[in-house]
Amino acid sequence: MSQEARLFQEGSFSTSDGESLYFRHWPAQDAQSKKVIVLFHRGHEHSGRLQHVVDELLMPDAHFYAWDARGHGHSPGERGYSPSLARSVQDVDEFVRFVAEQARVSIEDIVVIAQSVGAVLVATWVHDYAPKIRGMVLASPAFKVKLYVPFARTGLAMLQRIRGLFYVNSYVKGKFLSHDPERIRSFEQDKFITRQIAVNILLDLYKTAERIVADSAAITVPTQLLISGDDFVVHTKPQKKFYQGLRSAIKEQHILPGFYHDTLGEKDRQLAFDKMKPFIEQLYHAAPYTFDYSHEDQWSPGADAYRELQAPPKCCSLQGVSYASLSFGMKTIGRLSKGMRLGYETGFDSGSTLDYVYRNTPEGTGIIGRIIDRQYLNSIGWRGIRMRKENIQQVIAQAVAKLQEHNLPVRVVDIAAGHGRYVLDALEKQPGIESILLRDYSDLNVEKGQAMIEARQLGHLAQFKKGNAFDYDSLATLAPAPTLGIVSGLYELFSSNQLIKTSLAGLAAAIPPGGVLVYTGQPWHPQLKTIAWTLTSHQNGIPWLMRVRSQKEMDTLVEEAGFEKCHQLIDEFGIFTVSLAVRK
Repeated sequence: MSQEARLFQEGSFSTSDGESLYFRHWPAQDAQSKKVIVLFHRGHEHSGRLQHVVDELLMPDAHFYAWDARGHGHSPGERGYSPSLARSVQDVDEFVRFVAEQARVSIEDIVVIAQSVGAVLVATWVHDYAPKIRGMVLASPAFKVKLYVPFARTGLAMLQRIRGLFYVNSYVKGKFLSHDPERIRSFEQDKFITRQIAVNILLDLYKTAERIVADSAAITVPTQLLISGDDFVVHTKPQKKFYQGLRSAIKEQHILPGFYHDTLGEKDRQLAFDKMKPFIEQLYHAAPYTFDYSHEDQWSPGADAYRELQAPPKCCSLQGVSYASLSFGMKTIGRLSKGMRLGYETGFDSGSTLDYVYRNTPEGTGIIGRIIDRQYLNSIGWRGIRMRKENIQQVIAQAVAKLQEHNLPVRVVDIAAGHGRYVLDALEKQPGIESILLRDYSDLNVEKGQAMIEARQLGHLAQFKKGNAFDYDSLATLAPAPTLGIVSGLYELFSSNQLIKTSLAGLAAAIPPGGVLVYTGQPWHPQLKTIAWTLTSHQNGIPWLMRVRSQKEMDTLVEEAGFEKCHQLIDEFGIFTVSLAVRK
């Protein structure tokens, strides 16, 4: 396949943690073109390996961009290393936003093509961040790498606990990736190929891929999936399961018989390109696809899962006995833990419980109680909550900076603040704050929060009042009108979208154009059944049932209220999100 090589420009962009990542840009013939395609390379490779994709797709009217992921190609960092897969997914988000700004297009103008590990990063990004891209093409996503050594994954996890960070070298040779002699030769001789991969990334890849495949119904972006029929590197079954769950009305799956793992670098890759090009051109020919979220709280996989939680397992079943035993243990010996005792007294979703989790200091009756409490505080949900606190403080600081950059006063309201610790931690040292109003429905939370304000000597700046976060009138008439609204950990507790719509409408009426909203989401949780069938909520001790909202569903509710999302963070487990939106 000889094509004249399209010329590219080189550049770099800065990530939020200070890395400068290398990228290539192949400009369109028309510099003003709104068609932008972003390419993501396979694991171990780099953007230079994607030159043939740009050349052979024959789309001169489109800009192409491709990065070298951190630790790969010309980008800095230890080869094959990233602090976490979640950090790499955040890099994807920041790179695509950078591309949109540089190309002067909206996110809706961007189509993404990704292979192997790059396809897992992109699928995770679309699931966790819900970007409004026009569509994506995923080629042989590495949802499950074939590890030919028995129990390799378990052994790697054990070694990681013993040794800490170490690296695993790829066993894959070029002849098992492609039938194309030139691709095989170049793979074996390319000095920028990264053979090693950090063990934390390899293990993160498995865990994250399992989550995304199991919850692919949260993805509604138009998707084309290309599966290599004779892939020696990754399993195809998870790819098919992922595709089956996708809920976009625009989706295609193509199995390419005889293809090895390098789908877009195979000898007969024109077969793949002949599928890709019409799909991409059709996406650009039509208006951006919009999924209907108007009945998501009633008719969706999430709603079905929520209804399933309302039917606990039979007490005589193995599952029923297991959960009953866990509940009994927590209510008896578990009460030696101060955290568990507080949860049963005030609700495991109460402001008091969250404040205790934030402090993260194990307490209890005797050494046994403290040991149980440490295990309790180290559960994945509470670790995610503490990461959410860090993320929300970071996003609040960004919100304040955005307001000040546009010469707007900083008047803050949190409509369900709990004890208010995370807000005060974020704002007490911020200059230029005009006022802070904390609200909560609970008299206990108001009392504790006001005491915290006084203890920090912030009475001149902040006040705590009782208020209903779902009362439109009390929100719409807030005075002085807030320019920064905060809603943290509230909407996740309620299954009905009507309540959230009312609350957001009240905030939209109060916050002027240019003002900002910080809001949280919970697109996924690994312990929904455990929580529902063993823990109680703040609502008179009833079971704590949660309906997860996909990030796109949550963002749609915010957008319908009159806000436009501009930034997001998520914890490394994929449980809790924190987003920033601007009042339009």
